[in-house]
Amino acid sequence: MGAVLGETLLELTGLTKAYPGVVANDDVSFDIGRGEIHALLGENGAGKSTLVKMIYGLVRPDAGQMVLNGAAFAPAEPRAARAAGVAMVFQHFSLFDALSVAENIAVGMEHPPKPRDLAARITDVSNAYGLPLDPGRLVGDLSAGERQRVEIIRCLLQDPKLLIMDEPTSVLTPGEVDTLFATLRKLRSEGTSILYISHKLEEIRALCETATILRGGKKVATCDPREQSARDLAEMMVGSALKPAQAQPGDLGDVVLAVNALSLPPQSAFGTALKDVSFAVHAGEVLGIGGVAGNGQDELLACLSGEVTTPLGTMTMDGMDFSTMSPNTRRGLGVLAAPEERLGHAAAPDMSLTENALLSGMVREGLQQRGVLNWGKARSFAEAIIAKFDVRTPGPNSAARSLSGGNLQKFVIGREILQSPRVLVVNQPTWGVDAAAAAAIRQALLDLAAGGAAVVVISQDLDELREVATRFGALNGGRLSAVRDMAGLSIDDIGLMLGGADAAA
Repeated sequence: MGAVLGETLLELTGLTKAYPGVVANDDVSFDIGRGEIHALLGENGAGKSTLVKMIYGLVRPDAGQMVLNGAAFAPAEPRAARAAGVAMVFQHFSLFDALSVAENIAVGMEHPPKPRDLAARITDVSNAYGLPLDPGRLVGDLSAGERQRVEIIRCLLQDPKLLIMDEPTSVLTPGEVDTLFATLRKLRSEGTSILYISHKLEEIRALCETATILRGGKKVATCDPREQSARDLAEMMVGSALKPAQAQPGDLGDVVLAVNALSLPPQSAFGTALKDVSFAVHAGEVLGIGGVAGNGQDELLACLSGEVTTPLGTMTMDGMDFSTMSPNTRRGLGVLAAPEERLGHAAAPDMSLTENALLSGMVREGLQQRGVLNWGKARSFAEAIIAKFDVRTPGPNSAARSLSGGNLQKFVIGREILQSPRVLVVNQPTWGVDAAAAAAIRQALLDLAAGGAAVVVISQDLDELREVATRFGALNGGRLSAVRDMAGLSIDDIGLMLGGADAAA
């Protein structure tokens, strides 16, 4: 059925929201049709998150109005939005590992039915939409794709008229993306409208009929994305031509980072054990490590960064064993890392950008002497990161949590790169980052390698790894496959490696 010609489900008129130092949304107006999959595109900080928070009742607009199903719509809280038929699947899942699927879904319901009835509904609805779930399984035992199914089914049990999805494929395998798209098309055929936020522009072109594009808080275009190229869409978002990342060819140097027989028992009830992981990275090289979420990526970064200092095996930089060194000692040597979770792990949410720059750069940037912090130098370091990596923020005194996800990601990655590491390990470096910023981050990683550093990029984005990596290995169940030259690998080869068919024994 698709969108019904002439029927509007949600009408936004003149929505405006300002915060100190920034106008997040400036007189934004557009319509979402009934039974339409409508993309919302824009750079990091363009105003997408604020806009959907107003629709979902998390933020009150300063001006403008919304009309849902022909009636005025001004939800004071998410409960009111849900009652009116608006549901949202967030980029960051809000699930409890120690609870079952059914228990997690019940927590998010206003009036959950009896457990037996709820389990039956979960089974029926999940099977009907091609997202089968066992209501009795513990969420901690689920893959990232299965966890997303829990969030989606929780929304579908509300029988929504509008489903908002924020970066829904960021943790999914290609097969899981196909399954999700089939589900969304089924919902569209039944008359449900979907507001879809993603930086993956080829997905937008394959799925969506309409795209509204924001830039600097203003609506700058509405188009049919199927009639545009991904580059066209990206350039509408940015307002200028894009320059793809380009590696600088050069000879590889000696081995800088060597990891030998690294093993680690699970660090929690739902953690992943590392099993005899070995690899080497040369000066001037980018090693790409792929894998579906939950296969040991976080554990590997924790071992390399020094957050975990009890693994078996050895890790050396230029022949020096740093396996038992503290994080700050490693940083002083030049072993730096940026974890996947930017808010709360890579950055302290309520601290300013200057304070966050100090936390990571204190040793390597010499931001303290004899126990006295040099705040002027720390502020200058933060300002350099903001300028070099185009971090959209009022200034270095802004709290980390005040930045959009993509802008905080640029700050976190930039903070590590500007410290001129000898070894840099990054997990999901462009997660939730717009096309222009992603290209800039990838170029900065390539430039760092070209300068003689050893770079390890852990990512679930295979296109990203194919763009930046010299060699490639895949994590599966805590084991690393044999590392192979990226130039000779096909997508089928990579898929087999991700599935464990090529795992090192």
